[in-house]
Amino acid sequence: MCADTFSFGEYRNPEGHTIEVDAQGLLIDGQPVIPVMGEIHFSRVPEYEWRREVQKMKAGGVTIIATYVFWNHHEYEEGRWDWSGNRNLRKFIQICKEEKMPVVLRIGPFCHGEVWQGGFPAWLTDKAASDENYKLRTTAAGFMEESRLLYAAIASQVNDLIWREGGPIIGVQIENESRGPWPYLQALKDIAVKVGFDVPFYTRTGWPRLSGPETFGELLPLYGDYADGFWDRSIREMPGDYPKAFLFRRSPVAATIATETFSASEMQGENADAGAKTYPYLTCELGGGMMTSYHRRINISGREALPLAICKLGSGSNMLGYYMYHGGSNPWNPQHTMAETQDSPVTNYNDLPHISYDFQAPLGEMGQPQEVSFQELRLLHLFLQSFGGLLRDMPVDTLSDHYARRGCFVFRNDYVRILNEKGKSSVTIQRMPFQGHTVSTSTAQPLTAIGNHLYLVEIPGENPSVSIDGAAPTSMKFNQARKFKNITVTVLSRERAYQTYFVDGHPVTADGLAYDSGNGMRVERWVVRGSFLPDPLAPYEGIRDVPMGPQQVSAQPRESDFAKAARWSLWSNMGGEGAISRMLYEEMLRRPDFYYLRVHYIGDCARMWGSSIGDDGLSGERLVQDNFWNGKPMWVRFSDVSKTGELQILPVEKRFPIYFQREQRAILDPSGDEGLCRIERIEIVERQSKSLK
Repeated sequence: MCADTFSFGEYRNPEGHTIEVDAQGLLIDGQPVIPVMGEIHFSRVPEYEWRREVQKMKAGGVTIIATYVFWNHHEYEEGRWDWSGNRNLRKFIQICKEEKMPVVLRIGPFCHGEVWQGGFPAWLTDKAASDENYKLRTTAAGFMEESRLLYAAIASQVNDLIWREGGPIIGVQIENESRGPWPYLQALKDIAVKVGFDVPFYTRTGWPRLSGPETFGELLPLYGDYADGFWDRSIREMPGDYPKAFLFRRSPVAATIATETFSASEMQGENADAGAKTYPYLTCELGGGMMTSYHRRINISGREALPLAICKLGSGSNMLGYYMYHGGSNPWNPQHTMAETQDSPVTNYNDLPHISYDFQAPLGEMGQPQEVSFQELRLLHLFLQSFGGLLRDMPVDTLSDHYARRGCFVFRNDYVRILNEKGKSSVTIQRMPFQGHTVSTSTAQPLTAIGNHLYLVEIPGENPSVSIDGAAPTSMKFNQARKFKNITVTVLSRERAYQTYFVDGHPVTADGLAYDSGNGMRVERWVVRGSFLPDPLAPYEGIRDVPMGPQQVSAQPRESDFAKAARWSLWSNMGGEGAISRMLYEEMLRRPDFYYLRVHYIGDCARMWGSSIGDDGLSGERLVQDNFWNGKPMWVRFSDVSKTGELQILPVEKRFPIYFQREQRAILDPSGDEGLCRIERIEIVERQSKSLK
């Protein structure tokens, strides 16, 4: 138990509930569990959407929320703290408490998270540039004092929301992606404890390899893996070790994370592997999706997340942690982008969109579900809720590249992103105890169990069958219950499983995403209400070259480039040919928070300017959305452009030193030297919400 093995804080809350850690993983009230942790950044999501989005994450099977506290979102000017609006950490944590969602806070001081300077405010990096006493990410006295003030400020916002006080904060991550040395990480943990973070466990990222030995039991290393990476320096398809993310492996250490920062030797070695033998194997950064950087335009299909998760479970992982599970938007700053860029003094590795941080996550930037990844992961998470306690303490019996067995569960995967898109991922049963019987085999995936009713779900391409107590396998028909002795088995088709939610122990069918609103179950659907072509204002002017940036990858356009962009006005042709109808527009104005624009275009990158109220509370013309084209549309909140909106697009040319996936490259190949710059359509999407009957 954590109280005897690890140097962690109070694991009992005032109601007597406990959260402990042992060598296998987490125990809740002494019972083994395999939790699901999903990342959402509260300061990247509008405050008025927080509760609904937390409820939707819970509906997707997330049982722990992880969130960064970005320093430069809260202390942009030295000594002036901003915890208002979208930055209201306390309100977000209170919502999590009310929704019974435990939280792991990632408190920095360095976060990364693709924010400007990794979260370090400019005033701090200015001090570090001129005074060794403020050297970043070291035990230098000045930097340590600023880190103490940061931790104290965060603690003051959540001072009665820690687990021991009845709150939801069960864990704290110290720093991020740090080589050490260990005294630096230990000093930060000591500060966190001193200012009030007395929590059931403390974590760090299990990469890169530390520069020296650690003190065992102080910080849990959490691991990750990604299907592809916007950060990779290559503009080839699936470079490096990305295909290995789809293999079963003994070691939790991946060589696919932060390849622009760390060498392969820094990501591996005795230090990391030795830790894996004594700490539980837990993850915090499985790729729920992937961003697009300017030089690397990854297009995630949604099929990648499930194989990643199955490979980790089969390899022995006892927590699935997704980065990101929910996308977001960077706050607007008129002085500079708040996203990572090659031109910033710190984390100057990649050019990212200024505003959009959609991450192609299971729940996107606007909260829109990505149909494949959201539903496929939801089904796997249902399995973990019912059978995770059984699986957690089962060792890995057999393991090869595409096959693994843990006790009574068999894991298979031969899907590899791009290289083998026809491959399949599955979990099946082999001699599983259930209600006094043994489910000997199945050719369908276990989904959930309610009393003596076992639900399975179709594995595409497999004829479903089940064997009970060693009898010959019985063929099953989809969506029909069948009784075996005193147990009942139902195999849901994949399509029916997507529509099935379990409410108060009963399956219900929903024609959208069903979630508990606190006032009954609601169903959310995203419906296209129409489409239009905006009025052209100006064509693109001139020829543009794409230079290399400081990190020797292609650099995003400058402001002077956008001065020559092709431009369109959203609402100037109201009611005209190909334009939006006046009636629909007026309906949208009455309920602006329920409508979104989905801009289908071909070009290098797009920007949308609108008249909206920003995080500073001031209204006016500002950049409200931007996008690096990867073949997917750009999403825009209608509320940001409800009065006025101008779309700007720069052309894309096949000669640009940029990675495009083969489908997008095929579009560019016949385009010639003049490039492509066009709008195909703008769809109006309504987020509909209704009670589940």
